Amino acid sequence: MGLMAQKTKLCPCGRGLPYEECCEPAHHGQPPATAEALMRSRYSAFALDDDAYVLSSWHPKTRPERIEPDSKLRWTGLDIIESTGGGMFDDEGVVEFRAHYKDHGKNGDMVERSRFVRNDGQWAYWGPILTDGSLANI
Repeated sequence: MGLMAQKTKLCPCGRGLPYEECCEPAHHGQPPATAEALMRSRYSAFALDDDAYVLSSWHPKTRPERIEPDSKLRWTGLDIIESTGGGMFDDEGVVEFRAHYKDHGKNGDMVERSRFVRNDGQWAYWGPILTDGSLANI
């Protein structure tokens, strides 16, 4: 029974597929084919506390030395708002997403537009697309 329950565990990324068919291959070295698939696999890695994958999927030019996990923060869901570019024949892509979490038991969410670029032929997370903030005080 335990093995069967493990096999049918849904992937944290929200596609509705079993983890073993969805993001697990990426976490074990199979490069995602699209920027959105990389975004989903990164979210799943955050949700599963796989810091090594989070760092390895980050572009070397923007990657921090380490990330500090927060044991009181749990990622609880992912919504893809928009995905542009990032296909099999693209060099860049943008994925806008909303990630839901619980922080010290309190629900929250964050929205980010992320830039993805090819690095040695594979998708890598470059970083968030920052706005200039000119509308922030209106």
